[in-house]
Amino acid sequence: MLLSCILLSNRDDYHASVLLTSANSLTGGIYRTASGISGYFNLKKINQSLQESNANLENEMLNLRNQIAAYKTQLEDLDSTSSAKSSFNKRFDYVLSSVINNSTRHPQNYFTIDAGTLDGIDRGMGVVDHNGIVGIVNVAGPHTSRVISILNETQHFSVKIKDTPFVGSLSWHGGDPGIAYVEEIPRHAQYNIGDTIVTSGYSTTFPQDLPVGTILNRIKTSDDNFYILKVRLASDFNTLSTVRVIRDVYKSELDSLATFDIKTE
Repeated sequence: MLLSCILLSNRDDYHASVLLTSANSLTGGIYRTASGISGYFNLKKINQSLQESNANLENEMLNLRNQIAAYKTQLEDLDSTSSAKSSFNKRFDYVLSSVINNSTRHPQNYFTIDAGTLDGIDRGMGVVDHNGIVGIVNVAGPHTSRVISILNETQHFSVKIKDTPFVGSLSWHGGDPGIAYVEEIPRHAQYNIGDTIVTSGYSTTFPQDLPVGTILNRIKTSDDNFYILKVRLASDFNTLSTVRVIRDVYKSELDSLATFDIKTE
């Protein structure tokens, strides 16, 4: 076959032209395929770099909020500046990881990440993606960890309506992986459809004001003092890929204070 092509190209300029055109087309196709493959892996590297940059920026934001809160404390009580300054230390840190297994169709859903105790991961740490909160670490191995998804009917998360003091409890009732509900919202709470639901900051799992979702509507209840908000979750749990685990430097100290009992004589 190759010999025939060579003879044809040597005897006839037209055939030579056709062969060269075909060869160029074939070569171009190979180059385009190779370029596409190379571009795909480059995009993965670029995405990884962007995720790391976003994690660093969010980490700085969380720690700046912590510093601002400490400065407010200092201004309110100038006589206790030393205790206020002690909270200026970097409190929050992120561990970037990838989701390697995920479920959304069960009453109690979990997902697995490729980071564990050797990366500083521990049970009880909050997990977020670039849109909002997605779960809490409940088992940590040396290299991988299992995370309780927000899409788990047994779990409740402390949240609030953004820029208000109105706090409620977020839970998933099964079915649609994009919908959750905020219960125990006081009747007198002011809100609008489309307002943002954020973390309350009332635990060491999640810092305050991390995105959770947006209000879709209100659901009537038999309780005259509270109502339920239907919420569109910020994160798409069907496409979870890169997540960040939040490490709170104060977690051990705060947990010990929360469980401390004063013994009476």
